[in-house]
Amino acid sequence: MLTLLELLQSGGTRTMAELADRLGVDERTVRRYVDHLVDLDVPVESVRGRYGGYRLAPGYRLPPLMLSDDEALAVLLGLVAGRRSGLVTTMGTASETAAAKIRRVLPGRLARRLDTVIESLAFTAPPGESVTPETAVLLSIADAVRHHRPISIRYTAADGRRSERTLHPYGLVAHSGRWYVTGVDPKIGEERTFRLDRIADARTLPGSFEPPAGLDPAQRVLSALAKAPYRHEVVLLIQGTVEQIRARLPASVATVEEPASAHDTDRDTEGWLRVELRAERLDWLPPVLASLDRPFVIERPDELRGLVAALADRLAASARRVPPAPGTVVA
Repeated sequence: MLTLLELLQSGGTRTMAELADRLGVDERTVRRYVDHLVDLDVPVESVRGRYGGYRLAPGYRLPPLMLSDDEALAVLLGLVAGRRSGLVTTMGTASETAAAKIRRVLPGRLARRLDTVIESLAFTAPPGESVTPETAVLLSIADAVRHHRPISIRYTAADGRRSERTLHPYGLVAHSGRWYVTGVDPKIGEERTFRLDRIADARTLPGSFEPPAGLDPAQRVLSALAKAPYRHEVVLLIQGTVEQIRARLPASVATVEEPASAHDTDRDTEGWLRVELRAERLDWLPPVLASLDRPFVIERPDELRGLVAALADRLAASARRVPPAPGTVVA
């Protein structure tokens, strides 16, 4: 009977034959189950005709969700993963209360099994601190994206400057614990990317727009992050494949392309790729370049050459050290 209710609450009219087949019973048993639901004040309607069957009355407020073991695990894992990766709003309160409600209605046996799974999970921390946007902002922008409507946003930049912008939003992207919206500023005709946690208000404006064909919002956000203005502009030539380079320098960090010409190096450019990135600090780059284990040339800045050479000296010095004799006390 509960399975029957689950089928009906998924929407639409279900034929007698379909219900009997899904439940693995005869049509007479289906009618008996329907009668039981009606006795429980569940408004199941009978639809006559060639394509008739049963359906729930429109507007009926359904009872609490009934989840199978697999469904309960999927929902709880989604809530936990969203909270730990920063893909939640209002500081995770909603996901925590939702998970608590689900646990309260689960049978004890299943609840203990799901807790065992969740407690045994380890999540890698996203780069940087996860920040959460306002739920109202997220929902307003999502609606504008879906219906291709312009929006007005109140935005606070990283340096604290506040402004009001108009945007034709192309898509929402979650990356490394942060939410972004990408689109075009119609006043200047340029693509822009904004962090949702820095948007104080989002209002839908009259009118509509047509997004470009073949749009990939995620790629646009990654490209915008890689080109963000920072203190240092780094240009490298690395001999290797795009896949090898992307393993250490993802699209959100660097752009990778073919060299413009053979003049980029004093050697044949075959197999060499031009890598550009911007960084506030350079001290993290030498270990990354070493881990690539591919030949590379530093075009700029010169400061990076010194840092790479210093790392090489430290590694060489460590490699030459002789381990102390057994029993020797190392200060």
